[in-house]
Amino acid sequence: MTASPLPKIKTAEELRSRRWFGPADLRSFGHRSRAMQMGYSPEEWTGKPVIAILNTWSDLQPCHAHFKTRVDDVKRGILMAGGFPVELPALSVSESYVKPTTMLYRNMLAMETEELLRSHPVDGAVLMGGCDKTTPGLLLGATSMNIPAIFLPAGPMLRGNWQGKHLGSGSDSWKYWDELRAGKITDQDWLAVEGGIARSYGTCMTMGTASTMTAIAEAAGMVLPGGSSMLAADAGHIRLASESGRRIVDMVWEDLTPQKIQSRAAFENAIAVAMAMGCSTNAIIHLIAMARRAGQDIGLDDFERYSRKVPVIGNVRPSGNAYLMEDFYYAGGIKALMNNIREHLDLTCLTVSGRTLGENIEGAKVHNDDVIRPTSNPIYGEGSLAVLKGNLAPDGCVIKPAAMDQRFLKHSGPAVVFDDYPSMKKAVDDESYPFTPDTVMVLRNAGPQGGPGMPEWGMLPMPKKLLKEGHRDMMRLSDARMSGTSYGACVLHVSPESWIGGPLALLKTGDMVEVDVASRSINMQVSDNELAERRAALQAPEPRYERGYGWMFTKHIQQASDGCDFDFLKTDFGRPVDEPVIY
Repeated sequence: MTASPLPKIKTAEELRSRRWFGPADLRSFGHRSRAMQMGYSPEEWTGKPVIAILNTWSDLQPCHAHFKTRVDDVKRGILMAGGFPVELPALSVSESYVKPTTMLYRNMLAMETEELLRSHPVDGAVLMGGCDKTTPGLLLGATSMNIPAIFLPAGPMLRGNWQGKHLGSGSDSWKYWDELRAGKITDQDWLAVEGGIARSYGTCMTMGTASTMTAIAEAAGMVLPGGSSMLAADAGHIRLASESGRRIVDMVWEDLTPQKIQSRAAFENAIAVAMAMGCSTNAIIHLIAMARRAGQDIGLDDFERYSRKVPVIGNVRPSGNAYLMEDFYYAGGIKALMNNIREHLDLTCLTVSGRTLGENIEGAKVHNDDVIRPTSNPIYGEGSLAVLKGNLAPDGCVIKPAAMDQRFLKHSGPAVVFDDYPSMKKAVDDESYPFTPDTVMVLRNAGPQGGPGMPEWGMLPMPKKLLKEGHRDMMRLSDARMSGTSYGACVLHVSPESWIGGPLALLKTGDMVEVDVASRSINMQVSDNELAERRAALQAPEPRYERGYGWMFTKHIQQASDGCDFDFLKTDFGRPVDEPVIY
């Protein structure tokens, strides 16, 4: 991108950073002298946009291992375009290591992002993320701050490999773990899978939450064209980093802010793309939160509407049965997929490129129509996700029909209920436990407050007894989330959660549960009178936290159906201060 596509409307005197560096007073003397202390000359910042690079690299963030050096490519682009780059480290939120769950800290990253940008002398921002919660966390904060911002995705890693088979992170972990438990592979095989499943830096190479959310970010206009499917280890990713740095400088002069990009139509585009890609179930929670931060009232009904009309055409695991993100990228990537569903998109939406979505995807071609299918030959006839409601989930829950055994699309069976993860885990390894193929396995107290933080426990492990009988799927139900790399007949995000007295808290072992995906219904066959008696006997659990961030989290976290944002961060809660404090 060699020229700025929008007119320059901001002058050097109007730069936000000038409030710190421009005035001829004692406070600005301090700002300038401290910059000079670090070896910078006034010529480096005077009259130039100061660009924050929010870098979520850490030594315990394998998805972002390349960010330690990739940040230099971003800086190179900023300098080329006449900006002044400053790197601001941000919370890495590593999906691989952070306990009890990264979802507990998504909002912490969002708050940190907003306050880093507010408190420092910056005019625009490059947001470096990609691992599951970093994309929504960075974008939530940047949206609320509303200075020009562009998102740089980490990119998916290379395909895994074991004995000539392509391995998909997450999806094949679950698959071969079950094969090990069933006695179909050896411990040596398992160790070889462990060593071959993640072969480079970058995010999961399945259509997990990471690739789902970066695609959503691009569809909503916050990533340069094609950037969300660029492989982490490809030289093109280095060029993308530099281009993002160059572009953000122009965006500052154009005053192209998130609020000018993230319209309701932009988020509807994101929903359509998510459905077509075979997205992670986590997309619902994050996208609702992102849209509402932008002042757009997106909810579960919008997902249901697009689910009915946009088919899954991205043949990538776990919804697809063969391909991975490397194949998707070589097949044409996100631009080609969007071009295939252009009739479901608002092509007039503005993007960070300064051009419309339609202009960004014009002429994009599919190079392998088995990886990126035409809408006339989808891998699943409806969208990736379905929203169910009923007396078990009056505010809704979600299932991923494209990634499950189709015989469970309509199912009725007796519940086996667990109040915590350890007791469930113990039971599934007990071959005498009375599980049957019709059992509906239930885990509760795993929602936003109960988890705490709504951990990815929703793909409940298959009972060893059923695995040895040859079964590889069963109906599972929880108020937890599941990894985007997971699969199976798993009903998730039951709202309201059981910890705060949602109907799931009233379910008992032996109750019949009915799920009908076609009618979008989920119910327990228990009379209203019986439910009323159970509710009267229900006792509230003890709080999970008594101090610190955890206490704040449990006091202010919203339910899954509302995006799990903090109530005090809602767009209409109140206007934050955006002026440097004058002493």
